[in-house]
Amino acid sequence: MTAIDEAEQLVLGAEAQNLLFREARTANTFSDEPVSDEQVQAIYNLVKWGPTSMNQQPLRIVLVRSAEGRQRLLPHLAESNQAKTEKAPLVAILATDTDFHENLPRLFPHAPNAKDIFADDDFRAHNAKLNGSLQVAYFILGIRAAGLAAGPMAGFDPAGINKEFFADGKHQVLVVVNIGKPGENPWFDRLPRLDYDEVVTTV
Repeated sequence: MTAIDEAEQLVLGAEAQNLLFREARTANTFSDEPVSDEQVQAIYNLVKWGPTSMNQQPLRIVLVRSAEGRQRLLPHLAESNQAKTEKAPLVAILATDTDFHENLPRLFPHAPNAKDIFADDDFRAHNAKLNGSLQVAYFILGIRAAGLAAGPMAGFDPAGINKEFFADGKHQVLVVVNIGKPGENPWFDRLPRLDYDEVVTTV
């Protein structure tokens, strides 16, 4: 099946498919064009509808705009990530709220005992990480849907960022994402992907 045939199997138009997946890339440089709060709000208000288990919604976002905020963040990043993060129009620290269950009476109201299910700290932390990571992926797609580029990074010291930005211990950083319009030579070479037959089996 050709790429054109495959695109026609999907309800989402080919242009949107390319914007979100085929032509989207992780950016390593960004232009000076700012990213507004209104853009971020539109992104969040789209991706918040992505599914999570029991509607947990543990994702929490810290937008790092100020020079002071950058200086607090940069020492905790891998050296290879510091320069591009310092110059990016916007940086988002994506974290998960390990006390997400406190919101379940409102978010999952048809199950009055939902909060009690997550009384165990380890079970709750596992769910917070799993569902927060799902929401990270939705957020990256939302950035692309806004016509912006995302530069997600896992090269950082989690303990350092948690201490600096989440001192209450209730939030745990998952990913740091640079956001903006692509700059000069923003892309590395496209890396290969596994083929369908390598990934999918039928039983």
